Amino acid sequence: MKAVVIFWSMTGNTKMMAEAIAKGAKADLFNVSEIAPAKVENYDLVILGCPAMGADELDDTEFLPFYEEIAPLLIDKKVALFGSYEWNDGGPWMDNWLADASAKGITVSDSLRVYSTPSEADLAKCEEFGKNLIE
Repeated sequence: MKAVVIFWSMTGNTKMMAEAIAKGAKADLFNVSEIAPAKVENYDLVILGCPAMGADELDDTEFLPFYEEIAPLLIDKKVALFGSYEWNDGGPWMDNWLADASAKGITVSDSLRVYSTPSEADLAKCEEFGKNLIE
């Protein structure tokens, strides 16, 4: 299974998660600004990461436009979502993202959220998350 982790990170927390997940999944790793949307077609498993922003939403400067463009390409792929948050319980932002994916016809196989800066235990959980996605 050919896997890719595509992320956007403001403070580096989601980037840390992305690196650990990519290691576990033996996946290619790209910041959202480093990959053309059409390249998503080359992967069987697409793992997307974005932190909670503003009012529990996705970054609307880079990540959301990319996600909106690739959404039709994700319908027949295995997809997972992840990111970090620093308020509430991380629920509203991820729940909103999962609901949006479902409304677009995307089946999300799993999701992972981590509070603030990932600890060593969180990073181990991220690596395991990646491993489990490719099994």
